[in-house]
Amino acid sequence: MSKEQLLGLATGVVFGFLLQKGRVLRFDKQVGAMLLKDMTILKFMFSAILVGMVGIVLLSNAGVISISHKPMNLGAVLLGGILFGSGWAVMGFCPGTSIGALGEGRWHAIFAVAGMVAGAAIYAELYPFLKTTVLAWKDFGKIGLAETIGISQWVVVAILWVGVIALFFRFEKKRL
Repeated sequence: MSKEQLLGLATGVVFGFLLQKGRVLRFDKQVGAMLLKDMTILKFMFSAILVGMVGIVLLSNAGVISISHKPMNLGAVLLGGILFGSGWAVMGFCPGTSIGALGEGRWHAIFAVAGMVAGAAIYAELYPFLKTTVLAWKDFGKIGLAETIGISQWVVVAILWVGVIALFFRFEKKRL
């Protein structure tokens, strides 16, 4: 196993542990998020995004990694968002929490995992068709927010941190 694979495995194990400790693998938390009555999952996701964002920008600025944006394709974003949201609403798990729940021994999560595998296989089979239809709707290219509006990545990071912290205070005030 390569160094990158070991690092990926270690990161995944730590993330799974944090998912479990944060109780975001619980069905009641998933349903609460869908009904906008429990923001535990949203707070967990935003926390992970903010910490990861700082780490990625630091590593990029240090030259350890390079940031390569994926193409911003309108059809892919819309179709992917609909499929992701539908799967989460039907199964009560997003991809990460389904693997975490399975790791906790909740065997019903196997249906969510099987659905992800089947969905990936179907996508692979339909890719030639999708490439000329849905994926051809509008491609904005490999864009990032900072580059698009012409500001430093650190300004974007700071704005998002302030916005998320304000959102967290609002959630706490409303006891969400």
